[in-house]
Amino acid sequence: MHGANSSGLTPTHFILSGIPGLEAAHVWISLPFCFMYLIAVTGNCGLMYIVSHEEALHRPMFYFLALLSLIDVSGCTSFVPSALCIFWLHLKEIDFNACLVQMFFIHMLTGMESGVLMLMALDRYVAICYPLRYATILTNTTIARAGLATLTRSVLLMMPFTFLIKRLPYCRGNLVQHTYCDHMSLAKLSCGNVKINAVYGLIAALLIGGFDMFCISLSYTMIVRAVINLASADARHKAFSTCTSHICAIVITYVPAFFNFFTHRFGGRSIPHHVHILIANLYLLLPPTLNPIVYGVKTKQIRDGVIKLFTREKDTRSENIKFSEHCPLTSFYHQWGRVVFVDSGILPGAAPKGKLLQSGVVVRTLVTVHVGRFGILKVENG
Repeated sequence: MHGANSSGLTPTHFILSGIPGLEAAHVWISLPFCFMYLIAVTGNCGLMYIVSHEEALHRPMFYFLALLSLIDVSGCTSFVPSALCIFWLHLKEIDFNACLVQMFFIHMLTGMESGVLMLMALDRYVAICYPLRYATILTNTTIARAGLATLTRSVLLMMPFTFLIKRLPYCRGNLVQHTYCDHMSLAKLSCGNVKINAVYGLIAALLIGGFDMFCISLSYTMIVRAVINLASADARHKAFSTCTSHICAIVITYVPAFFNFFTHRFGGRSIPHHVHILIANLYLLLPPTLNPIVYGVKTKQIRDGVIKLFTREKDTRSENIKFSEHCPLTSFYHQWGRVVFVDSGILPGAAPKGKLLQSGVVVRTLVTVHVGRFGILKVENG
């Protein structure tokens, strides 16, 4: 067998075919792949940056969102660059061990994404059902432990896949009909007994996806019960509005996942193989692309953070401007809105409730400005 070692049963490398049957259209297919990947990387990295730099977002909900963004960036990066190399450069060869590493990270990160969505559902449950205890229940330590537990679960359940693939004899060639190394796509190349691979794959899917969906469903059942009992219609609307982004993320993630799962299990003969491959790629690429858009549109705090990110350059530029005799403080204040610069001087007298600003001090809140002699300023809140 071409690409096999001395035993003739284990290949030294695999050949990834890309999307079988659509080889002539690979260049055109690569364009949406590349576009979605750029959106995913830019959007998720932007979300992580905003969450890390805005104190208003230092809350459990946004910590979980940042973790989800990290998983999304890592997940799509684990296969999109290699897929684009197949489409553009025809670099289809991948080392056997590198293929196992790619397979492990794709499945592990998929399992982690499901786990983080489950943690986000529990976060919404605590926030709505136990609002007064929210800060004491979801502490930073609890969040770190929950994230570590999700990682550990995913690693432990996905690690056996590498050993199950490595033990198989391969006598049906080394051409993988896929854009990335998938567990069952590799197992189909073996002439050995792959029943245990199929059974364990189903068990892992149930332990991760099934358990997480059960917890998400239970959380939202309790949330609906709690919201219905609220007296005010406005309060019910506000409570539900905090969940819309998460519900959208669940739909974006689980609908392609279940569609991919059921088409593989029950549509093997009726659905063309290239459709299977396209669905499998969208299942991995769609959530990282749409999640930052959904959270950016639906979450006010994220929108405010994005606005601050793009206006920060203007604020920095205004902080470098100095007061001079040719620019009275009153006109300077009106010119720069909420940013006030004060030159040096000695105040001849100030009201007891006033706040005196010395050279180089910047006021970032709405204030009442009183201009004295020699460029002296008295500022009162309000």
